[in-house]
Amino acid sequence: MAEKGRGAPFPSSPASDPAAHPPHPAPAAAEQPPPASYIRVRTELCESLTMPGWEKLLMEESQPLLQPPLTPRDGFPAPADFALALQSDSANRRVDHRHGTTAASTGSKMSSRPLPQAIAHRGYKAKFPENTMAAFVGAVDVGAHAIETDVHLSRDGVVVLSHDPTLERCFGRKEKIIDCDWQFLASLRTKAKPHEPMPRLADLLELMTRPGNEQLWVLLDIKRDNNLDDVMRLIAKTIASVNPSPSRPWTQRVVLGIWSPKYLPFVSKYLSEFPMTYISFSLPCAWYFLEHVPRISFNMYAPVLVGPVGAAFRKRAQRLHRPVFAWTVNKERMMEWNIAKGLDGVVTDEPLKFLEVCKRWEDKSDVKRLDEVEGWTWDGWKIWEVLDLLRVQLFIWLLTPVILWWLRPWGAVREMGRQNKAIDG
Repeated sequence: MAEKGRGAPFPSSPASDPAAHPPHPAPAAAEQPPPASYIRVRTELCESLTMPGWEKLLMEESQPLLQPPLTPRDGFPAPADFALALQSDSANRRVDHRHGTTAASTGSKMSSRPLPQAIAHRGYKAKFPENTMAAFVGAVDVGAHAIETDVHLSRDGVVVLSHDPTLERCFGRKEKIIDCDWQFLASLRTKAKPHEPMPRLADLLELMTRPGNEQLWVLLDIKRDNNLDDVMRLIAKTIASVNPSPSRPWTQRVVLGIWSPKYLPFVSKYLSEFPMTYISFSLPCAWYFLEHVPRISFNMYAPVLVGPVGAAFRKRAQRLHRPVFAWTVNKERMMEWNIAKGLDGVVTDEPLKFLEVCKRWEDKSDVKRLDEVEGWTWDGWKIWEVLDLLRVQLFIWLLTPVILWWLRPWGAVREMGRQNKAIDG
């Protein structure tokens, strides 16, 4: 069994033991009809997904749906295991493993409260050009638990790490990444100093296999402008090409960031054993995933988690053992708020600053921390900060109907929820 650690998001657990959950039978050979249960799953899923523009896609992608989507398999790293691992690691919480600053446990309830993990947004973005190896190494050096990065495809099928689909902002070129071969992309250098090349996903995975980085994990923001079949297939191929650390498989270290239900059949097809996180700035959409899709965590735009509706979502997710992360948090006040509210991870451009805030939180007395957790007030908040939060929330709620329409079809979510509930018994 894998060792549980503060920086290890997906340790193995009895819930994922093969003896506890025997693997589901593989689909029958091509010359034989598949079992009736698989036909039923495929038929219902296709019917629930049928919407204008999807008919051809569903016909082309019917084969992967012969297997029940998102079902437990050998070593499936359910996010529930992640949340429980964070709760059980109170004795060894790592604030900054590079600098050796950890808090001593006093044995009280507040001392055992786990701190959010430091997730470096596009690497150490505040100090280095974003989504470069320098930014990733810099994040590791200051003690980040995880790296958040963005995925795109080159014309020749190489999985590269870039937030934007075009090269203009970071590299000063007008081309789109999808229109360029890897050989050309590798020759570019960032406009920001130090001038760094664009990395591949394989390069980041190699960094994660180096001695001392065994606890590091990565959250892949899979951009919506990719062809979903291509990008999922090539991510799977890239992961398979890099040997993981002996103590921890990639299924415990790579989290797939998805933006809509349209991703789900392709995750099922190519990366069904990998955990997912739903990336969103819409609480209604996140609520739907929360209630209908097991084994998924949430990476939410930080301002939407503030207020009564955000509080209800956080509490419901915690009751269901679903990890909740917040992006992108760079102000100390919001960092403290996320710690006080018990989030599982904070996505930040400033991982070192966040770790320092965590250290100060640990150094506070138990009474002080308890007051801040159970009686958090708006004292010290500037009026413009409060108004900015309200402005963001109002805008998102007004935009939500458009988001719900654009992120359809929800039938995929409903069907996968029914199938998982039936499997979990």
